Amino acid sequence: MPANPGRFEGPRVQSLLKTAEDVIHVIVAVLLVLLAALLLVGVVSDVVDAIKGPYQEHTIVLSALDNSLVLFIVAELVHTVRLTIRDQTLNAEPFLVVGLIAGIRKVLIVTAETERSFTWAVQGIELLVLAALILVMAVAVYMWRRSTRPGDFLPALPAKDVRPG
Repeated sequence: MPANPGRFEGPRVQSLLKTAEDVIHVIVAVLLVLLAALLLVGVVSDVVDAIKGPYQEHTIVLSALDNSLVLFIVAELVHTVRLTIRDQTLNAEPFLVVGLIAGIRKVLIVTAETERSFTWAVQGIELLVLAALILVMAVAVYMWRRSTRPGDFLPALPAKDVRPG
């Protein structure tokens, strides 16, 4: 007697769930694009306002750097969602790259903010933790790439010389 498939294993249910998953991915992508547009408008607005008002170089640079790097993170997330929709699978590598960008962003912001008043008690520990986190994520990206694309890391084997008789 053949096994009776469960209620949620039929092709109709699977097709419905796949469609729902695709719709959710598209909605997330649209929301991320809208967020990116808002961030871009915010960066431009902050720079224009800073130039109009009392010119504070440090504030302008920090704001533009912070928002630009967040915009870069959002762009990478849109890329990740696009790959997920295209390949119908979730890949860990883009998330690791987003984590690396976020960690580097935070290091840049912390160092820029503490340029004049650095203390090891707060900022120093934060920078050490961030450096360790960035190192772990970089190693994870390297290991992920090495395990999924060994041809990129292993030398090509020489072709065998096959001579007739």
